[in-house]
Amino acid sequence: MTENTDDILTLLPSRLKEARRAQGLSLEAVANLSGVSRSMVSQIERGESSPTIATLWNLTRALQVDFAGLLESKDAQDHVEVLRANDVPKIENMGQGCRIRILSPPEDAGGHEVYDIRFDKGGALNSQPHTRGTLEQLTVLEGEVAVVSGKAETQLQVGDTARYAADVVHSITAPKGAARVFLIVKNA
Repeated sequence: MTENTDDILTLLPSRLKEARRAQGLSLEAVANLSGVSRSMVSQIERGESSPTIATLWNLTRALQVDFAGLLESKDAQDHVEVLRANDVPKIENMGQGCRIRILSPPEDAGGHEVYDIRFDKGGALNSQPHTRGTLEQLTVLEGEVAVVSGKAETQLQVGDTARYAADVVHSITAPKGAARVFLIVKNA
């Protein structure tokens, strides 16, 4: 087992998340099984909170992992986590004439979100202000789009990237024809 406290604090969040994913469990399921709140499990997995021994014991029992093994030094292993196209979550009821695919992991919601958005001609995604300090970065993959952020407006073509405030009313539209964009939302 690793001896360095800093090593433990660095390894623990990712190892707990790996164990949860290996079991196919959601944050909510782990919370229900362990008696540890969903928000606390999420904070521990993000490295924002250090669990007490009792909390860690409850989590390892819920995840059916050995506490000592969780902190063992592992040789680097080749691993690729795949989310097949048919399994990518979609948002169908937001915007007009647009289809949104969520590419970021669910646990990243509210932090660093990644989307693939397809617009029909005239399609629009109109958004109310997000949390103060939130920024969006959009890259046009196909077609042309118009981006409005507050009072600023710009037109973008294939390959163009725009960064703009998303803590004001903002929108993305495809007025001239079908379009596709890659959108990253970085919440403050």
